[in-house]
Amino acid sequence: MRHLTLSMGEHCLCPNGTARKKNLNATPETPTQIESPHTMKNLTTFALFLLLVMGGGIAIGFTTAPGAWYASLEKPFFNPPNWIFGPVWTVLYLMIAFVGWRVWQQEDGAILRRLWSAQLCLNFLWSPVFFAAQMPGLALVVIAGLMFVIVLFVGKAWHQDRVSALFFLPYAAWVGFASVLNAAIFYLNQTA
Repeated sequence: MRHLTLSMGEHCLCPNGTARKKNLNATPETPTQIESPHTMKNLTTFALFLLLVMGGGIAIGFTTAPGAWYASLEKPFFNPPNWIFGPVWTVLYLMIAFVGWRVWQQEDGAILRRLWSAQLCLNFLWSPVFFAAQMPGLALVVIAGLMFVIVLFVGKAWHQDRVSALFFLPYAAWVGFASVLNAAIFYLNQTA
């Protein structure tokens, strides 16, 4: 049975109100059924990822805010001003949430989901280790692990989900910089 559709470029609006991507090779005998690109379920899932990542980041930021101990540390010449960290992490956490949402939509994304989860755990672990426990050496191990997982994620996603890989490149750059900063602070503040 043929369906009446309203063409919108590469997509069709079907009589039941759903949008489907056109199969340009389809014939009336082989109708195409493709999912709606935007559903309420997807928006709800995205909101949950935003809540998890942004909420977790904000909670950890407030509970482990740098205090007198951090202010007293010797810092390298390339240490950025404290005000820069909030805006940078806000943008990065939005990207991390978006990528998490994307990989959770993929049927064949089990490895990417595990890597995404591992990076988030390591990300959330770093601040408590560095600021709350005041252990820059152990924090350096955590951030090195985080960098390793991010690189693995980008490498795997590059062939499977290029958009997610590209969204993680600024994150990798920032964590690389933060790793060097962590190492420099650890080195400059070793007690004899």
